[in-house]
Amino acid sequence: MLLQAYCVKCKTKREMQNPNALFSARGAAYSQGVCAVCGTKLTRWGATELHAGIKAEGGTLRVKDEGRTAAADQLPTAAKRARAVPKSKIENGVLSKAKDRKSKIGGQPSAVGGRLVIVESPAKARTVGKFLGAAYRVRASIGHIRDLPERQMGVDIERDFRPHYVITPKKRDVVKELKELAGNASEIFLATDPDREGEAISWHLVAALDNALEGKPVQRVEFHEITRDAIDRAFANPRAINQQLVDAQQARRVLDRLVGYTISPLLRKKIKTRNLSAGRVQSVAVRLVVEREREIQAFVAVEYWSIEAELQKRTEDGRPMTDARLPSSVVGRTFRAKLIKIGDKDFECHAGADALKLKEVLEQCAYTVLDVRRKDERRNPSPPFITSTMQQDASRKLGFNAKRTMAIAQQLYEGIALGDEGSVGLITYMRTDSTNVAESAGKEAWAYVKQKFGEEYLPPTPRVYKKKVAGAQEAHEAIRPTSVFREPDALKQFLDADQFKLYDLIWKRFVASQMASAVFDTTAVDIGANRPTTDDGRPKPPSSVVGHPSDFLFRANGSILKFRGFLAVYKEGKDDAENKDDEANRVLSEVEGKILPPLARDEPLDLLGIFPEQHFTQPPARYTEATLIKALEEKGIGRPSTYAPILSTIQERFYVERLPDRKLKPTDLGFIVNDLLVKHFPNEVDIGFTAQMETQLDKVAEGEANWVQVLRDFYAPFKQTLDRAASEMPEVTLPVETTNEVCDKCGAPMIVKRGRFGKFLACSKFPECKNTRTLRVSASGGSANTGVRCPECKQGEIVEKKSKKGRIFFSCNRYPACKFALWDKPVKTPCPRCGKLMTLKGKNGVKCTQCDYTGEIVLTEN
Repeated sequence: MLLQAYCVKCKTKREMQNPNALFSARGAAYSQGVCAVCGTKLTRWGATELHAGIKAEGGTLRVKDEGRTAAADQLPTAAKRARAVPKSKIENGVLSKAKDRKSKIGGQPSAVGGRLVIVESPAKARTVGKFLGAAYRVRASIGHIRDLPERQMGVDIERDFRPHYVITPKKRDVVKELKELAGNASEIFLATDPDREGEAISWHLVAALDNALEGKPVQRVEFHEITRDAIDRAFANPRAINQQLVDAQQARRVLDRLVGYTISPLLRKKIKTRNLSAGRVQSVAVRLVVEREREIQAFVAVEYWSIEAELQKRTEDGRPMTDARLPSSVVGRTFRAKLIKIGDKDFECHAGADALKLKEVLEQCAYTVLDVRRKDERRNPSPPFITSTMQQDASRKLGFNAKRTMAIAQQLYEGIALGDEGSVGLITYMRTDSTNVAESAGKEAWAYVKQKFGEEYLPPTPRVYKKKVAGAQEAHEAIRPTSVFREPDALKQFLDADQFKLYDLIWKRFVASQMASAVFDTTAVDIGANRPTTDDGRPKPPSSVVGHPSDFLFRANGSILKFRGFLAVYKEGKDDAENKDDEANRVLSEVEGKILPPLARDEPLDLLGIFPEQHFTQPPARYTEATLIKALEEKGIGRPSTYAPILSTIQERFYVERLPDRKLKPTDLGFIVNDLLVKHFPNEVDIGFTAQMETQLDKVAEGEANWVQVLRDFYAPFKQTLDRAASEMPEVTLPVETTNEVCDKCGAPMIVKRGRFGKFLACSKFPECKNTRTLRVSASGGSANTGVRCPECKQGEIVEKKSKKGRIFFSCNRYPACKFALWDKPVKTPCPRCGKLMTLKGKNGVKCTQCDYTGEIVLTEN
């Protein structure tokens, strides 16, 4: 039966899920359930078909619930309950205290007793509860409920590194409520996330609930997507808690505590700065960024020259084209070829004078086609996302940092309300390092591609991707949509902007991974250039045999897309200097869309011009979040659940700053901390050593190593290093970053400091003068001045600033003396109509801030 009731959250009538027929203490009939869209409790007064055959006799509460237990039948009457406990309520046939009305642990209402399911978050509880129905009560632990104490080590090193766990203060009410629920339950299921951390949360739950679980079956269920089929399979195959996974997570937690709570205080003492920390893995990440920056600083650019010849295919009658303006009939007959050899040696030129001399010689040469090679090149799709590749592509294509990406992915995994369908998990579990795809998901993708694109877009056999990540857990799955038939555009109305962008990315990547390869028609042409005469003055014959040595060898490459294949859906983003290990894809990317005219061996070509070009070798690029995650993954450092916290921590501690162009640059503090750690803790921040520790933790998870022994092997040499560092590490004073700015209150120089929102200007006379000012930096690290004089005070310059909500605006640098500000970027060119300030409008236009003038962009600035 379909019941509707007004939802206070949705502010409209909604379908009521899992309705229960109830009677009040006075015998009034009503129905209660939850909103199918948002999970809010709904109540509808009045008798319905659900109340048929049920009577409220003598004020006794009657509940129509097939899952009701014997305990429910023995409850006292509602009137007696109301007199015994004045501040109470009757909810779905279950007496609960008034404070339950403010329960924070989510889930769906159900009868007393029955089965209790515990998950991590209220959102996940709502989605799982929808599929399980009223026979189960689903509640959330709100993440970890036990952890090591916050302000002390919490590890008894002398007693085999025994951890001392405490219930965090914020979770005491949650634990109390879960104990009450567990005490009334007949069976408990622990449905935390399917990884080591999730396994540890379940283990901690058992320990925290303790005697409330006595004599009751406690089982672990695991699912990688929150769909009806996945949950049905999980609850049909419960298991015990995997102690090996718990031990691996426990070893990681203790190991990080041993490092962090011993080195961090030492750093704070030696550098005399608060908010310093040294993590086992984060320190290695900082080291990678610092070493890359030092490579850039030490880099010396080397000049080199390339030479290209612009060549032209002759007309059909073989005559040269002499008219400089080519007629439309021969468009496409010209192309460029690159000089690659002189005689039998590779071409190299490092001086402009040499390039110009060579240009004169090449202009006198005769050009002939030596060889033409045509073939089909196939480009294969990338595998579906794992955690690291999802974070990388979200960074490149969407501009999301790792932390933001994982937060959005968590929402998509735990469930989104899809109208009448209710809350549904849209993607599989997002912390994974495996590219495995479930057979059922592969078949569904196969059917979708066939239906949407046709059989030609299917590969000969279903694609199976092998793991590439060291230590990948093959029991896990890749990140994919729970159903490919839920197309992104069809769900757009139910998702916010960020959720839609990330779901669209995940969906396209997965569908493309199951499609046929793209096919490119590639052409490579070798062209010989020969001097017109030999050394003795006789005419030099053209090269007529492939491989015959020419004076100069040029090469031209072209490629056109012959069959789109997976590119009809998705094209992977790439960072600078990527894909060195995939030469075929790199070459295809460089020449894609470049079309060469039809050429034949021994065909003469006309030279239109020689074009030397100067270049300089480039330093290695700074890391972005995407490339740093890739480097950590390739070196075996960290695991899927750690990438986002690592990147967040090193930026929050101001060891690394994220420039406006999204590149990561170490701060002065980052250099100092890294240098101290590298010198005094060489093993602990060694890349190979850290990767080896990850391998040891993997062995613990697989039952091949004992977690206590792993910690013993680590701690003995570490303690010696720590003691030595305590006596040998020097005290360091952080340099002060000065500026040319002066304080507008006292006239003292302004210096650069760091706060929660990044760099800012502060008076050097602090604390006597507490004046501060916003500082914005450009991609190159300099001040982001626009060079435009303030139109209000006529003294200051307009600079770029950032609001508390992260929005860019522009204001006078004399603030607060001058409070002029505007949202749009100003330009130096004054309005041609009134002479006032103009700002950018769109990509190619300007508008006046005073009159209604608009026009094309004509800037006087470089």
